[in-house]
Amino acid sequence: MELTAADPALEPTALPVPLAPVPPPSAEILVERLEQHAHAARGAFAHNTIRALAADSRIFAAWCREAGRAILPASPETVAAFIDAQAETKARATVERYRSSIAALHRAAGLQNPCADEIVRLAVKRMNRAKGRRQTQAEPLTRGSIERMLEVKTLERRHRRVTEAPHGLPLIALRNTALVAVAYDTLLRRAELVSLSVEDLERGVDGSGTVLVRRSKADQEGEGAIKYLAPDTMAYLDAWLAAAGLERGALFRPLSKGGGVGAAALGAGEVARVFRDLATAAGLKLARLPSGHSTRVGATQDMFAAGFELLEVMQAGSWKTPAMPARYGERLRAQRGAARKLATLQNRA
Repeated sequence: MELTAADPALEPTALPVPLAPVPPPSAEILVERLEQHAHAARGAFAHNTIRALAADSRIFAAWCREAGRAILPASPETVAAFIDAQAETKARATVERYRSSIAALHRAAGLQNPCADEIVRLAVKRMNRAKGRRQTQAEPLTRGSIERMLEVKTLERRHRRVTEAPHGLPLIALRNTALVAVAYDTLLRRAELVSLSVEDLERGVDGSGTVLVRRSKADQEGEGAIKYLAPDTMAYLDAWLAAAGLERGALFRPLSKGGGVGAAALGAGEVARVFRDLATAAGLKLARLPSGHSTRVGATQDMFAAGFELLEVMQAGSWKTPAMPARYGERLRAQRGAARKLATLQNRA
């Protein structure tokens, strides 16, 4: 067969030509990209998400300045070194959030994500092996603890200086007991709890009620969810609303030292303080101080103890996946699992 000049077998082998490295965008371009992203993302994220991203970015920037490393774009080696350094003093979940924020910062600036590199993955794996992936669970407030906390008479001595409601109980006692009662029934997170409004309450003929949760951590687009309130919880709420004179606006509000009711909503950070005050006043002997998640954990455990199915518990707590509610109830499941049944059959339980 005759070969022609067009035959690829006669063409010289093409040698790869190394490409010149592309310089990173200038600081002015990066700032412009970040400003454009911030404008485009306005209203797309929850306030807490934006605040966490800003705080995490400041921490990363301060570390980079001190270490003499570039912030944007950050190299995978820089992010890995940052993770190693932060893992020495910070909780695993906090460092994981830092990594997520660094990735979001680079996406906003139109840069390649350094957190996707293998060296960063190995740094995270190194941290997990050193610290373990298990997070400390909030101290549960189960129904037995809640019942003792709802005995408002135990609070009278602690809040004697606060202006009292017409029927003799301090306003702060009425608000706090209503808060913990609603928190237990709804399994709401602290930010969701303080976002409730008086207008979103609806009373049933049997004395129970419902409340609309307009937005939650699992519902950032505001589809909303209806939560049940038992008759006794509605009674606590009615006592608080009547004493505070509230007909609309935020359901739970701060109180001044003189007993004045604030116009804005109670801060999410105050929820844990309320739980701790009630637990202390009730004389509860707890392994750890309650947190803003304690009623959520306690109600979940009570549901499992009552024999509810996992899907029912997920619906009550607005969980999208079973991982967290299953973890809240893992000790109870261990008490009811195969090992317990075997021990019972062997007359060891």
